[in-house]
Amino acid sequence: MAEQSDVKRTLGTSAVDRFVKDGMRLGLGTGSTAIWVARRVAERLADGSLHGISAVATSLQTDLEARALGIPVMTLNDSKLSGELDLTIDGADEVDPGFNLIKGGGGALLKEKIVAYASRKLLIIVDHTKLSARLCDRFPIPVEVVVDALETVKKRLRDLGGEVTLRMAQRKAGPVVTDLGNLLLDVSFAGSFDPAEREKELKLIPGVLENGLFTCKTPELLVGLADGGVEHRPRP
Repeated sequence: MAEQSDVKRTLGTSAVDRFVKDGMRLGLGTGSTAIWVARRVAERLADGSLHGISAVATSLQTDLEARALGIPVMTLNDSKLSGELDLTIDGADEVDPGFNLIKGGGGALLKEKIVAYASRKLLIIVDHTKLSARLCDRFPIPVEVVVDALETVKKRLRDLGGEVTLRMAQRKAGPVVTDLGNLLLDVSFAGSFDPAEREKELKLIPGVLENGLFTCKTPELLVGLADGGVEHRPRP
């Protein structure tokens, strides 16, 4: 069985080599798998095998990494991009058989969704352990909340049947604060539910800025297998 770090590197490298073309407007994802995409893009820009890439980062972490690697980084507001990207490559925390996603384990779900939904194509790179029969089997749904609405949102989520936890920081006292200055709730729902309807339902709660269900943009998948291989799965 291949080491997980090797699988992540293989996924990122394969995604760039197979799908990134000269002149692309490219969304760069967040997380330990997606960061290998930025590193491979930088390698190919440096050796001259890739040209004319304009990148948009989905988090401060990715933005800083991309700039340090010499990748031209813009925002979706730049006139050159006109609010649209050709391709975004990102990871996911959980994927169901319909290619619905849970994202936001790294706390960047709002920017990730903006970038993903602005892209003509979304490519999700995951190892096989992220594939589940139903969402919330292995991972809760992150919900980004403004501070003043914390308790009212928690109550509404519990009324919907959710088990709710405020995400706490690991190396500082207190809760996790997102790049945009908000808090994160992690909510799990037992039993089956319609991911698309639940995404809409969560977005309608006052004080919720975004949630980690991604159902409106069906991705393609690049799956890292236990033996170290990579499998491409087109949109269903």
